[in-house]
Amino acid sequence: MTARLRWGILATGGIARLFTSDLVRNGFDVRAAGSRSLESARAFADEFDLPTAYGSYAELVDDPEVDAIYVATPHPFHAAAALAAIEAGKHVLVEKPFTLNEAEARVVADAARARGVLVLEAMWTRYLPHMVRIREIIAAGTIGELRSMIADHTQKLSDDPAHRLNSLELGGGALLDLGIYPVSFAWDLFGEPAVIQSTAIFKATGADAQVAVQFGYAEGRIASTFSASDARGPNRALVLGTEARIEIDGVWYTPTSFRVIGHDDAVLEEFSSDVNGRGMHYQAAALEQLVADGRLDGGDILPTEQSVAIMGTLDRIRAEIGLRYPGED
Repeated sequence: MTARLRWGILATGGIARLFTSDLVRNGFDVRAAGSRSLESARAFADEFDLPTAYGSYAELVDDPEVDAIYVATPHPFHAAAALAAIEAGKHVLVEKPFTLNEAEARVVADAARARGVLVLEAMWTRYLPHMVRIREIIAAGTIGELRSMIADHTQKLSDDPAHRLNSLELGGGALLDLGIYPVSFAWDLFGEPAVIQSTAIFKATGADAQVAVQFGYAEGRIASTFSASDARGPNRALVLGTEARIEIDGVWYTPTSFRVIGHDDAVLEEFSSDVNGRGMHYQAAALEQLVADGRLDGGDILPTEQSVAIMGTLDRIRAEIGLRYPGED
């Protein structure tokens, strides 16, 4: 068995609660939580029965009883938090998107390499059982040659201008919060796109409310993604091959079911997930295994360099739709 790393949780918001809940219920060793407020950190630590709470991120990353840090801050603070943890010699799992832009991602990746630690993007979908099986099916040639992918991530979220999702200062918007899922899925299937075509609708705050993207690749492949924060859709995904298709049920980026269907509509395979919790612990298990194996490049499922490149793709989309965040050059 892989030796368990000792985890510290940096920031104590909603996504940190989901992640920590999955770690605790699946037997991971979570030692400490850090927040900008000691009161918040103590409440979080009490909720999950953690031994230690810190009223600053600096104290958390300096804790000698912590081996790996999970960064759950808003997007604009991912890079700074990750760099602090890396400097302290910790392995780091950074919430997606990896950073705010490619330039920050490059700095983080280079720092981890220089320090000899692993930094991994928390794109938890890639590690879920149904996604593992889908990659196996594609690799086996069951659906023939890959031709296209269609996926949406659409939610009806808060319209409050003060909400993080609607604040440019906090990196808000549909693309980085929601669109990162189908964009990363397209990268997983096809790699870097040769052509990007994007269009968007914006809220009064300047944050993007809807973003449609089409990627073009060599050999006639196409991926279509759509993200929205102002209307909920089916949240399903479809992968087309020359011999069959894969229909992934909603919500496709969480533990779910899928079917492999031939051109005669015969069902070739059905898959249903059996996951203890939300499934966010699989990415933590992957990080622990990579560390044990000495794979500080991020491994085969989501190499760190690919996370950097995905940020570059998101930068290209933002340039096309005219979306910039405060402080960007």
